[in-house]
Amino acid sequence: ERHTRGVRGDYLAATSLTLAPGDTRRWYFVCDVEQDQADVVALRRRLNDTAAIERALAEDVVAGNDSLARLMASADAVQAAAEEPVAVHHYANVLFNVLRGGIFDHHYDVSARDFRRSLKGFDRALVAKHADWLKSLPETLSISALTEAVIERGDAQLERLTREYLPIRFGRRHGDPSRPWNQFAIELEDDHGERLLAYQGNWRDIFQNWEALAVSYPDFIENMVAKFVNASTVDGYNPYRITNEGIDWEVEEPDDPWSYIGYWGDHQIIYLQKLLELSQQFHPERLADLLHRPVFCYANVPYRIRPFAALLDDPKNTVDYDEALAEVLEQRVAARGADGKLVLDGDDSVYRVTLIEKLLVPLLAKLGNLVPDGGIWMNTQRPEWNDANNALVGNGASMVTLYYLRRYVTFLRGLFADTTSFTLSSEIDTWLEQTADALAGARSLMTGAPVSAEDRFLVLRRLGEASSQCRETLYAQGQFSGQVTRQIDTVNQLLDDALTAIDHSIATNRRDDGMYHAYNILDVRDGQVGVSHLYPMLEGQVAALSAEALAPEDSIAVLDALFASSVYRADQDSFLLYPDRALPDFLDRNRVTPDQIAGIALVDHMIDAGDRRLMDRDLDGNYRFHADLINAGALDARLDELAPEYGDLVDGARTPIHGIYEAIFEHREFPGRSGTMFGFEGLGSIYWHMVAKLLLAVQERYFAAVDDNADSSAQAALATHYYRVREGIGFNKTPAEYGAFPTDPYSHTPGHAGASQPGMTGQVKEEVLTRFGELGLRVRNGCARFQPVLLRPQEFLETAGEMRYLDAHDNWQSISRPARSLAFTWCQVPVVYAIDDAAPCVTLTLADDSTRTVDGLELSREDTEAITARAGDIRQVTVRIPGAMLHRG
Repeated sequence: ERHTRGVRGDYLAATSLTLAPGDTRRWYFVCDVEQDQADVVALRRRLNDTAAIERALAEDVVAGNDSLARLMASADAVQAAAEEPVAVHHYANVLFNVLRGGIFDHHYDVSARDFRRSLKGFDRALVAKHADWLKSLPETLSISALTEAVIERGDAQLERLTREYLPIRFGRRHGDPSRPWNQFAIELEDDHGERLLAYQGNWRDIFQNWEALAVSYPDFIENMVAKFVNASTVDGYNPYRITNEGIDWEVEEPDDPWSYIGYWGDHQIIYLQKLLELSQQFHPERLADLLHRPVFCYANVPYRIRPFAALLDDPKNTVDYDEALAEVLEQRVAARGADGKLVLDGDDSVYRVTLIEKLLVPLLAKLGNLVPDGGIWMNTQRPEWNDANNALVGNGASMVTLYYLRRYVTFLRGLFADTTSFTLSSEIDTWLEQTADALAGARSLMTGAPVSAEDRFLVLRRLGEASSQCRETLYAQGQFSGQVTRQIDTVNQLLDDALTAIDHSIATNRRDDGMYHAYNILDVRDGQVGVSHLYPMLEGQVAALSAEALAPEDSIAVLDALFASSVYRADQDSFLLYPDRALPDFLDRNRVTPDQIAGIALVDHMIDAGDRRLMDRDLDGNYRFHADLINAGALDARLDELAPEYGDLVDGARTPIHGIYEAIFEHREFPGRSGTMFGFEGLGSIYWHMVAKLLLAVQERYFAAVDDNADSSAQAALATHYYRVREGIGFNKTPAEYGAFPTDPYSHTPGHAGASQPGMTGQVKEEVLTRFGELGLRVRNGCARFQPVLLRPQEFLETAGEMRYLDAHDNWQSISRPARSLAFTWCQVPVVYAIDDAAPCVTLTLADDSTRTVDGLELSREDTEAITARAGDIRQVTVRIPGAMLHRG
């Protein structure tokens, strides 16, 4: 079309083709968009030489393919195995994991230019202070060399920012695409055409993708931990968004129905926990070295959680936005940089604390909402776990978070084992002591029998008031008053008492069908906390398995029950998030029978008077609440409106009307879109991320059974369950069964359609981890162990061949592998597994082509570090495995 008005133009090309057998015609579709006038003039000139354009396009496609292949190879996407769908699915998982969270720019190298740019974005004065030293840095240096040089400078603020620096690129802004504020883009260059290092994403997603990335880049694990904890607040939560330029939070906009404020508490404990575990596995001493180092900080989010009494009064409206503080923070950012969003001390410097404090605060925040036998009370206006259940906020308690809290508490007990005393902010110290006293007082209640409703309230009140008092003090002061030295005994006692309360709650939340409750409904009134249960949910079983609280036999029982439950969806051989159910028909909703309304004089009196502001009566004789009464608050407001006119009739009707209203609508038990929608995480939907979480949880239980020398039948049953869960994942299906390309990960499969939303799922993170687990790559105490006891013989290629990979110097190479072998890369080092019934051993090929053989299947810490250093000192690892070691279930 030459010219259009008011509509988008059409650009069409048409021709007729006659092709002989074996003949080929080729063409390109190209969109060259967002060009200015000069670009368009230049493009028109280039189009005069179509042969040159075609060559340029072909070269660009080749270059683009190579660039993407290099990114994937550097994230260990390349594998050679007999089951091609398994290898291709792993490649796809790595691809989407990188797209969601980014990838490190070049091994462990740091660009001094980008490091200076990053520092300047956070604290311009700090950059000015160290300007000469920063200019003297070599153009490129390793992250370890940079950290050592910074420590030598002796500036704790500089060290703080260095420890959280992550040179990541290629990631996209990401989150749920059903929300209109998520605009996806992969920014590769800055405004000057320079290579751009940047990342951004909601914190609930980006850290999980980094967890999988960390297996291939373990030397950045502690920087990930620092980034996580430095983004947490004094009241124990994390802001919504994490970027390379700092943090961001949601701001309520009156004209935008999508906007809302509050803390997303979900994933917080377990995602931090997984990063901490990785650090302990790869670098056993690093966390201990950081525990007492005051190089961490607090995010200063302008949210104010209301006092405990106010939480009881209205648990759905609990967070206020501090407009005045938000304005101050904005001014600080303009004046100094992104550090203006952090808590400052009396000298206007960023307030610094130790890692031990940063690990304790989120624990104290969760314990401040602990309901014995109920879970973690969800009261920060955002869901505690699955946001498909967001309407449970206020009325709900998350057992899911409590299960993960158990794993966190157990880990901290071990991490603090060699600590005798430590420094703590004064207000946090008071919070710790009051919480410890409350838990100690509650210990006698954990006798085996369920805790009474009265005792639940007493424990919740003591814990909640301890949190509330700390929050209110810090909100009023705007900063910490000082620091004190605390003996570790109080912490150890708190952890022991917390574990007792958690284990008691887990035991009482085992369902009669052998599964575990995920969410509970709280009824807090008259000095009591009643607890009622919802239907079974997949995430409850995943979290219970992950809590490290169940013996192998108990884990098997949970899985047996899960496959026999209404959560299992036979047509996809996988699991729903929660049982599907039929929703009532339109005319069955909002129906109150005459028997229910009998005795409430107000209703018939109003209807007879033609006043239908409260209820109406249809021609069948049933009563209907007015459509404007969308919740109990609206009902109360309407009754208040009617009171001057109807007087005592309203007083007598208020309580029974409320009872009928709740019985009809069950708003307290309404979970949110999981109870009304059919797409995304709705009714009848498989949410593939949760299925992958189940896969990882089962694998963890299997290896725990192996490590503990559990009964061989229990090990075999867990391995069988692992592959049974894996069998339901898309890459095992035909396109017709899956409704999409089977090897690609998808967000969910609704009951009425095939797989939907390609790549928009955390499934990719879990399956990258489970794939390394299947291969038996395990790291403990800094030593790599090749333990392929879950790997199946059919993965081994019968004939000899080659695998192409990218070496540590970024050159494409090929390695030969023998018959009955498979190959993969780890930290860009090729690893070849060869079946050999001789004694198991590992042969290392070094940079000078010499070889060294290690008896057994475990490497020393030095050899492990040589691989993870990504420097090329070890060029290949060949592992000879007895065939009897492989899993043959």
